[in-house]
Amino acid sequence: MESYIVSARKYRPSTFKSVVGQHALVNTLKNAVKSGRLAHSYLFCGQRGVGKTTMARIFAKAINCEHLTADGEPCNECESCRAFNEQRSLNIIELDAASNNSVDDIRQLTDQVLVPPVTGRYRVFIVDEVHMLSAAAFNAFLKTLEEPPKYVIFILATTERQKILPTILSRCQKYDFQRITPSDIAEQLKYVADHEGYTTEPEALNVIAQKADGAMRDALSIFDQVAAASMGNITYRAAIDNLNVLDYDYYFRLVDAFADNNVEQSLLVYKDVRDHGFDSRVFINGVAAHLRELVVAHSPELVPLMEVTGEIAERYKQQAARCPLGKLYQAMDLCNTCDLNYINATNKRFIVELTLIKICQLFGGETAAPTAPQPLRKVAPAAPAAPAQQRQAAPAPAPQPVQAAPQPQAPVAQPVRPVRPAPAPRPQATPGGKVAGLSSVSIKAPISGTAVPQSQQPAGNNAAETEKKNDIRPLNSPRNEAYTDDAFREGWREFVRQHEKEAMLYNAMIKGFPSATGEPFHYEFVVDNPAQKDKIESFMPDILQSLRNFVSNDSVMLSVKVRERQPGEKIWNQTELMKEAAERNPKVLEFIKKYQLSLA
Repeated sequence: MESYIVSARKYRPSTFKSVVGQHALVNTLKNAVKSGRLAHSYLFCGQRGVGKTTMARIFAKAINCEHLTADGEPCNECESCRAFNEQRSLNIIELDAASNNSVDDIRQLTDQVLVPPVTGRYRVFIVDEVHMLSAAAFNAFLKTLEEPPKYVIFILATTERQKILPTILSRCQKYDFQRITPSDIAEQLKYVADHEGYTTEPEALNVIAQKADGAMRDALSIFDQVAAASMGNITYRAAIDNLNVLDYDYYFRLVDAFADNNVEQSLLVYKDVRDHGFDSRVFINGVAAHLRELVVAHSPELVPLMEVTGEIAERYKQQAARCPLGKLYQAMDLCNTCDLNYINATNKRFIVELTLIKICQLFGGETAAPTAPQPLRKVAPAAPAAPAQQRQAAPAPAPQPVQAAPQPQAPVAQPVRPVRPAPAPRPQATPGGKVAGLSSVSIKAPISGTAVPQSQQPAGNNAAETEKKNDIRPLNSPRNEAYTDDAFREGWREFVRQHEKEAMLYNAMIKGFPSATGEPFHYEFVVDNPAQKDKIESFMPDILQSLRNFVSNDSVMLSVKVRERQPGEKIWNQTELMKEAAERNPKVLEFIKKYQLSLA
């Protein structure tokens, strides 16, 4: 049986043109080799799996190649290239700084630097994971790196550039390796699959590419895993099952539920996800990523930013047409807030479900057709009843009712324009002391959400009273009710009681009440220090909302000010306060001595 070699090793690039996703760096290094403009030290930076060490090996082989091709590639035929390919080259030396990070290891390296190349022009030292060197090792390496022999070239590779000493960085040419795009990874995986004889689906390769997170080595390892599980038939279903990845269909169903304002369906989708063993935080981050793709799909200019292709991309575009862009932004913010609060949440399932409900309500308010203000329903005249006023009055002839147009049995509600009606004319009194046009209405009839027709409303003492009764405030108009100072203070105390666990906020607000500034509904609260001011201002939206709801007035405003200290005023710490208390009250000092306590 032929020995198996993993794809990450078998298909490791051996030439510049086979390097994936680093075209700019490849051209720069090839031109440096062809022109002979070689620096004495290079630093390759980038995340794992993007080809730093691979590029260093190809570059080192090209430097010593005796017969470069016209485009700067190593020939792989000369003695230097064959020695490197057979891992017997004495001119290219690799050092793993993660396991050789001491001063002694670097001293051995500097000793090898003194030996000139036996064949070829340069000795190339590749130091991988150079950030793992100790500070003493960096200092020992510094002099050699700054002034090496002219036949020595250093190539340093690292994933954490910030950990390297600035004195080392300043002596190297720095090359930043970028993350490999999902499309480039998928293309390389397709190339590997064709050579191995595997059958693949584009969606499966795209899932593997996204799971690799920009690392080609990780993508090849995942590819081998899925290929082994599916016996060479790499399908989308096999990929998501083996990689524990949520299917796109979950997210499409969820957003459809959002757009339909279907809270029940969104919660059922989440339950299905949990039943399949997926973590809730992975799910909510997946929802955020899906919403991000919908935002990108809204604009043709942003389509290149999409991380999916083919049929899935078309589904994104179709679903994006149903979702208003502004609501997508707000939904993404809700998902981000849920992710930030997830760790500290006691009931993690609840916080995710609450987020889904909020998003449903958010989309429901946008997608619903705009409606006019709800018309007032006319109330048909109830059966005549003897009002108390009529029973107490002296007997009088019953007045003749004014003839009006006949009313249908079930009057149909007509839309009422939400404007203030003109004052009704004063009705004329009849000889019987009754007002003409006034019909009896049962006091038992419900009045919530209804209005008596204009012709059947009792006339007030004057037109202003009638106008006041017909004055209906629109649903979204600001509240502007009058209130007392006691009501405002009670609202302040209520908010403080609700936030006892916020120690700094509670201690700052419990000391007093805001004072009026002179402007209507505007208050100012004075605190002792800037820290208390910042804390209160961070809760300002909640404070204002609570106060406005308590006093039913949306004009309430609040500002915070730090109290100005008087000249010579002293700030006491805890030790000084205890000493002052002991001096003023000897019993405090006796208590401290009795129980062997300390003032500090």
